[in-house]
Amino acid sequence: MNNIDIIVILVFTALVFVCGMSFSKAGKNMKSFFAAGGALPWWMSGLSLFMSFFSAGTFVVWGSIAYSSGWVAVSIQWTMCIAGIIIGFFIAPKWQKTKALTAAEFIADRLGVTTQKIYTYLFLFISIFTTGAFLYPVAKIVEVSTGIPITTSIIVLGILILIYTAVGGLWAVIVTDVLQFIVLTAAVLIVLPLSFDKIGGINNFIEKAPEHFFDFTNSEYTGVFMVAFGLYNLFFIAGNWAYIQRYTSVATPKDAKKVGWLFGGLYVISPLIWMLPPMIYKVLNPDLGNLADEGAYLLMCKEVLPVGMLGLMLGGMVFATSSSVNTTLNISAGVLANDIYKNMFPNTTNQTLVKVGRIATVVLGVLTIIIALLVPYFGGIVEVVMSLAALTGGAMFLPPLWALFSKYQTGKTVLAVTVISLTINAFFKFFAPSLIGVTLGRAMEMVVGMGIPIVLLAILEVYLIQTKSSTTQYTNYLAVKNSKEAVANNEEEDTSSNKKGIKVIGIGVAATGLLITILAFLAQSNKTLIWGMGTFIMLLGLFIIKKSK
Repeated sequence: MNNIDIIVILVFTALVFVCGMSFSKAGKNMKSFFAAGGALPWWMSGLSLFMSFFSAGTFVVWGSIAYSSGWVAVSIQWTMCIAGIIIGFFIAPKWQKTKALTAAEFIADRLGVTTQKIYTYLFLFISIFTTGAFLYPVAKIVEVSTGIPITTSIIVLGILILIYTAVGGLWAVIVTDVLQFIVLTAAVLIVLPLSFDKIGGINNFIEKAPEHFFDFTNSEYTGVFMVAFGLYNLFFIAGNWAYIQRYTSVATPKDAKKVGWLFGGLYVISPLIWMLPPMIYKVLNPDLGNLADEGAYLLMCKEVLPVGMLGLMLGGMVFATSSSVNTTLNISAGVLANDIYKNMFPNTTNQTLVKVGRIATVVLGVLTIIIALLVPYFGGIVEVVMSLAALTGGAMFLPPLWALFSKYQTGKTVLAVTVISLTINAFFKFFAPSLIGVTLGRAMEMVVGMGIPIVLLAILEVYLIQTKSSTTQYTNYLAVKNSKEAVANNEEEDTSSNKKGIKVIGIGVAATGLLITILAFLAQSNKTLIWGMGTFIMLLGLFIIKKSK
């Protein structure tokens, strides 16, 4: 990587940081800081949901699988498309109608404060490991591209992310997510044709690819795994507290539907585009070993991108991947402020709660950095992400999600399912291999993780219906929900920040387009492709600015 690439990275980093910091005055109350005023444009929320989920490990986790196993990586991600469409039809509007600021607030309303406290502590504990698993790929990308030690990258990037998330709140997260989506889409549309050109065309790539490279499943990622992982994605995207925030921050149930549908639609196309470069790199260099395949995507970019464009791609990938970190930091801090501190000190002012949220963001950010530093000792990022998914996905997110639709489930029943499921999953993961000589493969680990809570909840639901159990808790929840809806209907929507958010996005996009256009003049080859993309992005940014007026 040369000096121009490094300069581009610094310029893009500064651009993202300034965009995030421009919302330093947006957090005047809890709703504006953690829900962007509650009237977020659906397309912004949908793109942010896509970037928050998609970037969690796309370049490193799925890129590694694409390099080693081929088309299986695309199959895995198509399960996310199906999940998004189902969520758009049935689940996202249901969350919006709860009028809860956080998922923890819904749990308190629906299942009781005691249940909420236990889920909150579990969520915060797990979220620290989740954000650590998200920060690690960011630093891995930097290490592969620049040679900067991964420890240094984790610390510096972690501090940078927690600063603008603590200052700007959800608006900082949303605006930087949308900017990164546009930048990365432009960049990958340059990488893909150049990658095919490097290998000698599509036909040559297909001919030289390893045997079974285009199979939809393999021995590790079987059809059973795909079904189980699809269910995990459904529960995770529908029930993860950070993603629920995207459904509750829009103005209407119809907007919430559009958020889910946009997410699903983007996952129809994006797996094809993103996974092909590391697959092509497998043909170019089939001998990456150990954990080196985690850098396959960046290594392909280094092969084909002209001067400066590698820096832009790296900057975009780093901050896109980091969107998963800032999303989880924001909602975790919101839970600490709104659902723990506020319950302890009910007379606290909004300004104090926002301050508590910012302090919580910093503390959680530091813990995230520590966990990210430990990821290599857990067996690598693929192992961490898959194990977290199998252990916690169904157990943590499905029971409260089930209670969103069921009038019979209570705080005790959903907690029982969560505790039993986590216990069984932990036993098979950490103790069964040594105690009873049973080691679950990837597919069976996912099946057990998803299957146990489904079976337990289904059995409980049938039993509660047959015994005509009391629905008092659900009736009380409906009264609380109706009162919140009445308050929300009497409030004026806070759309004042929407225009500013759109304007900031437009300025960021236009500036990025100008940067790409300048890089076209420095490129030794493919000038027309780069210039055309830069011009298009710049015009798009100017159009967005005009729409914000």
